Amino acid sequence: MTERKKDKETDRRVLFRIVVCLAILALGVAVMAALSRLRKPPVQTVEGERALRVQAVRAVYEDVPVVLRGYGNAVPVDSAALSSRVSGTVVFVHPRLDVGEVIPKGDVLFRIDPRDYEAAVAEARALVVQWTNAVERLRREYQREQARLGPLERTRDLALAEFQRLRRLYTESRVGTRSGVEAAEKAYQQALDQVNVLRRSLAVYPQRIREAESSLQAAQAQLRRAEAQLERCVVAAPFDGRITSVSVEIGQYLTPGSPAVSLADDSVLEIPVALDSRDARRWLLFDGGAPAGPDVAWFRNLRRVPCRIRWTEDPSGHVWNGTLHRVMDFDRKTRTLTVAVRVTAREAARTTPDGLPLVAGMFCSVDIPGKTLERVVRIPRWAVTFDNKVYLVVDNRLRTVDVEVARVQGDEAFLSGGIAEGDRVIVTRLANPLENTLLDVQPAEPEAAGAASEGKES
Repeated sequence: MTERKKDKETDRRVLFRIVVCLAILALGVAVMAALSRLRKPPVQTVEGERALRVQAVRAVYEDVPVVLRGYGNAVPVDSAALSSRVSGTVVFVHPRLDVGEVIPKGDVLFRIDPRDYEAAVAEARALVVQWTNAVERLRREYQREQARLGPLERTRDLALAEFQRLRRLYTESRVGTRSGVEAAEKAYQQALDQVNVLRRSLAVYPQRIREAESSLQAAQAQLRRAEAQLERCVVAAPFDGRITSVSVEIGQYLTPGSPAVSLADDSVLEIPVALDSRDARRWLLFDGGAPAGPDVAWFRNLRRVPCRIRWTEDPSGHVWNGTLHRVMDFDRKTRTLTVAVRVTAREAARTTPDGLPLVAGMFCSVDIPGKTLERVVRIPRWAVTFDNKVYLVVDNRLRTVDVEVARVQGDEAFLSGGIAEGDRVIVTRLANPLENTLLDVQPAEPEAAGAASEGKES
C-alpha cells in the first residue's frame, strides 16, 4: 500500500515537470513571435565604386642642369713632416708646440745644440783663409819670376855674343887665349841654364796655382757645408701651419731623419670626390679644344665650375662654396673617376651662428654641376616604379604607362619620354594599383610639387 502511494507521488512530480517545461517553451515561442513582428527590414542600398584618393602634378618639359653628387674627406692641400737634419740635443722648443696650435711662418719650432757646428764653421773659415793666402802668394811669386825672365834672357844673349866674339878673334886673328874663349863659353852656358831653369819653374806655376785654387774651392765647399749644418740646427715653420703631431722635447737627442713635428697648411682644403665613370663621361663639363701645354694623355681641360659642399653630419646646415680643380685618379677596378674640389680658407671659415667651419677631416657631400638635360619632365623619384612605369590620371581614372628615365638625381627622376606635355602624373606612393581605378585627385603637397626647386638649390 505504501509503495503504491510512492509510485503515484513520483508520477505526479514527473507530470508536473513536463507541464512546466512545455509552458516555458510555449512562452519562448510567443516572445519570439512578438519580437519578429516588431523587427523592420533593412534599407536596401546600391553599392557604388569607391574612388582612390591620390595627388598629381602636371608634366612640364624643361631643361634641367645635372648635379653630380659625391662624398669625400676634407684634407689640407699642403702638409709637411719635419725631421731633424743634423744630430744633436734639443735645447729649445716653441712654447706653443702642441697638437692643434697654429704656428706662423718663420717661427722656430725647435733648435739643436749648435756649438759643435759653430766650431766646424770656424775651422772651415780658417782653412779658406789659409788657401786664399796660398793662392795669392803663388800668384805674386809667378809674377816676380816672370819679371826675372827678361833680364836673364838679356844676360844669356850678352854672354852668347861675347863668347862668339872671343871665339872669332881667336880662330881668325889669333887674338886672345883659348882659356878666355872657354871662360866666355862657360859664362854663356851658365846664363842659358838660368834661363832654362826659370822657364821650367814658370811652366809649373800655373799648375801649382790651379791646385791651390782647387784646394781653396774644397775649403769653401766645406765652409758652406758647415754653415748649412749650422743653419739646420734651427727648424722653423715653412708656412702658417697647424700642428698635427709632435714627438720632440727639450733634452732629447735627435739623429738625421728622426720624425719631430708634422704641420698642415689649412689655407686651402681639398676634397677628393669619387664619381661613377659613366656619370663622369656623360655629364662632367670639359672645355673644348686641345689643352695648352705638353701633350699628355690625361684630363687637363676639366672646367673649373663652382661646387656646393655640405657636412654629412649636418646636411641642412651651412653650405660652403668650392671649385672643381682637377682629375686626380681613374680606378679601373671600381670604375670611378676621382676629382679634387678645393675650398679656400676664407670660404671654409664662414660659419652660421650655430654651425662649425669646414675643417680637415670632415666627411662631406659635394654637388658638382654638370651638363644640361634637355626637354625632360621632373617628378619625384618615388613616382616611378622599379620597372620604369608611372601612373597617369586620364578621365579621373588610373592609367599605367612606360616611360624613359633619363636620370635619377637625389629624390628626383627626370623623364625624357613616354608622357606628353600637360599629362597629370600621380605622385602618391602606390603599391600595385588596379588599372582603370577611379581616382579622387587632390592637389600635390609642396614636398612633391616643389621637389624640382629643392634639387636646384642642392
